[in-house]
Amino acid sequence: MKYYIIAGEASGDLHGSNLIKSIKEKDPQAEIRCWGGDLMEAAGAEVVKHFRELAFMGFAEVIMNLKTILGNIKECKKDIENYQPDAVVLIDYPGFNLRIAEFVKKLEIKVYYYISPQIWAWKKSRVHKIAKFTDMVFTILPFEKEFYAKYGYEVHYVGHPLLDAIDNRDTSAEKKAGLRKEFALTEKPIIAILPGSRKQEIGVMLPIMLKQIQNFPEHQFVIAAAPSFDLSYFEPFTAEYPSLKIVSNRTYDLLQISAAALVTSGTATLETALFRVPEVVCYKGNVISYQIAKRIVDIKYISLVNLILDEEVVTELIQGNLNEKLLKTELGKLLGNTPERQKMMDKFETLINTLGSGGASAKTAELLIEDLKNYA
Repeated sequence: MKYYIIAGEASGDLHGSNLIKSIKEKDPQAEIRCWGGDLMEAAGAEVVKHFRELAFMGFAEVIMNLKTILGNIKECKKDIENYQPDAVVLIDYPGFNLRIAEFVKKLEIKVYYYISPQIWAWKKSRVHKIAKFTDMVFTILPFEKEFYAKYGYEVHYVGHPLLDAIDNRDTSAEKKAGLRKEFALTEKPIIAILPGSRKQEIGVMLPIMLKQIQNFPEHQFVIAAAPSFDLSYFEPFTAEYPSLKIVSNRTYDLLQISAAALVTSGTATLETALFRVPEVVCYKGNVISYQIAKRIVDIKYISLVNLILDEEVVTELIQGNLNEKLLKTELGKLLGNTPERQKMMDKFETLINTLGSGGASAKTAELLIEDLKNYA
């Protein structure tokens, strides 16, 4: 069968790649075309457009890039119509993907949503559009099934795909020593910097994060660069820190040997927690975008860790609170054998148990292919 998969950011590329692998295991003759990234391409899909050309964060940024976004939507619709897949699989990225879902449904092509958008946080009315224009939804957070049920729509909770992405890793002392050597690191404890996967968020967050280097000289800081960035992009930010190391497309390897982390809000907050690395969550956006979001987003927290456990497990420094002084204070609490560090580590175990046993990609592929066969 022919599949068309759409992911609009780095996390979607990761989860899309694992889904592609599972689809190919169950449907060896599968032909897959996608909007995604390097990981989806490596998994065997033909990439039409890379997610780095699609990622715009914030209300103001979307408005400023509206012409480009609308052009991408038009291009995607035309490509799907020409390709005539048996199924279109949408991965999060709702502003784009819900427009595609409506279009594809008119073509009488099956539409599946893997990794439901966070409509429980804002734009709850989108639940009606999802119910109308999709054939099946696969959710990854435990409370989402109940959320959809309130609106009379049945979805499939498959568990969180990040559990699959980090499972079965070599965590031996030998492996960790090898990673330190490969990255040319000293024996000092490592603080990972995860500045995000979009240029606009990196430009704001990274300079603030890097100021902590002078505050913790007994630690070494390492930047985890997203695979879509050439390392030269970071040179203007890191010029005054000649000994600072950057690792590209190796975030999980870096987290495996880190003592703590500074993390830009997003999927990375959950990834860091699943590696049991204490973290401070950072976010500072366009002032206009933030003011709009503050008025319409109906959530208590911005990090997935806190949202899933419904309590403040990791500290979130947002907008004005994201400054050198507060960041130094919160990071300091997580270094060494502190009560705050131990409490966070204990909560991470609760988080992992809450998310279940994994297998999200395999479950999704099985349900999707079974539904397609019944339809045929």
